[in-house]
Amino acid sequence: MAVVIDGVIPKSPCADKGIQAGDRLLKINGHEINDGLDYRFYVIEDRLQMVFRSSDDTRTRVITVEGEEPGLEFATYLMDEQHSCRNKCVFCFIDQMPKGMRDSLYFKDDDSRLSFLFGNYITLTNLTEQEGQRIMDMHISPVNVSVHTTNPELRCKMMNNRFAGEALGWLERFAQAGIELNCQLVLCPEWNDGDELMRSLEDLSKLLPSLNSVAAVPVGLTKHRDGLTPLRLFTKEEAAAVIDTMTAFGDRLLKETGNRVVYPSDEFYLIAQRELPPPTFYGDYPQLENGVGVLSLQREEFADALDNLEGEPNAGKTWIATGVSAAPFIKELVESAKARFEQIDCEVRAIRNDFFGETITVAGLVTGRDLIAQLKGCDATRVLIPDCMLRYEGDCFLDDLTLEEVSREIGVPVVPVAVNGYALLEAVCFEEEK
Repeated sequence: MAVVIDGVIPKSPCADKGIQAGDRLLKINGHEINDGLDYRFYVIEDRLQMVFRSSDDTRTRVITVEGEEPGLEFATYLMDEQHSCRNKCVFCFIDQMPKGMRDSLYFKDDDSRLSFLFGNYITLTNLTEQEGQRIMDMHISPVNVSVHTTNPELRCKMMNNRFAGEALGWLERFAQAGIELNCQLVLCPEWNDGDELMRSLEDLSKLLPSLNSVAAVPVGLTKHRDGLTPLRLFTKEEAAAVIDTMTAFGDRLLKETGNRVVYPSDEFYLIAQRELPPPTFYGDYPQLENGVGVLSLQREEFADALDNLEGEPNAGKTWIATGVSAAPFIKELVESAKARFEQIDCEVRAIRNDFFGETITVAGLVTGRDLIAQLKGCDATRVLIPDCMLRYEGDCFLDDLTLEEVSREIGVPVVPVAVNGYALLEAVCFEEEK
């Protein structure tokens, strides 16, 4: 195996030694390089002996690089094809998306390398023995796993994969190898909540001390579910029951190990209309990317920023557009700023999700066309949005509308703001100079 070099940075060690685009990288310090994970693991050594094969397959070269980045570029981060998901989970969000969106949004990744490189969650169902052994040999940590349930039969049913239960065996193997594990449970009412949730928590706790965290998030259901398994949303009472179960279990682990380990996501508190826990509840926030403790942290940051604000707010009339579920929380923060500075003129607008359906209430799934439809004719000087509404590159919404297009249609600039309290207060109080 080998990886093809897409480019070589000028004046880099590899460029100086004649390595060119199209050449193949075979080995680093005797280790075969098959993909991006191999490369990034072995390239960290101070002294690299690198073996290349020319693009015309006529010449093998061995070069030595010491104390520098080699200067190689590759066409993709992984250097080969991304591994796709083999499951058809009853709750899969991608299966609930409307037709006509960009192709990348319909790709289901389930790649163990992305778990380490980018923090993606994997199901373990397409993990080969070779790949699993590599994780243990390299001692790659953490590995983020979409568990959903530790009941093998139920996991097979929920994931529509007859190997899904068997794949749970990797959890114990990784734990025994000292691999740190972060686990998530997408909970569906009357499927894997209640007694099944308790079973999963008990089973996963046996992975301690390798188990770093377990997060539970509620299933998200769009209006595009024709032909899919019937599911429903959590009621207020059911969400409260999840919170109570996980909090009590976390209290037990906190007492036994000093680490709470298990956490309900913020969405459960919003559904249950429960007060959010204080920041101390979340420790070092092990699953912020799963919406665990995001609001509590943002509240703490906002209060700290407000206490230390320098200068007088000078922003014009501002609207903040966010998801329905977060709108009351953001309004609470804004009102606290208004109480301190009466010149702040800011309104919070909850954007109803007509694109995916009103059952989708999170800010990250608000589309450009819903912003336009509900904010057109805005009389503010600008509209702030959380930057999670935009794709990773920050240039467009889920429906492919760009910031410029949405701004033009609404009639005022649309300004993305990082999802933290400091950035939010700064944006509310001060308008960037043009």
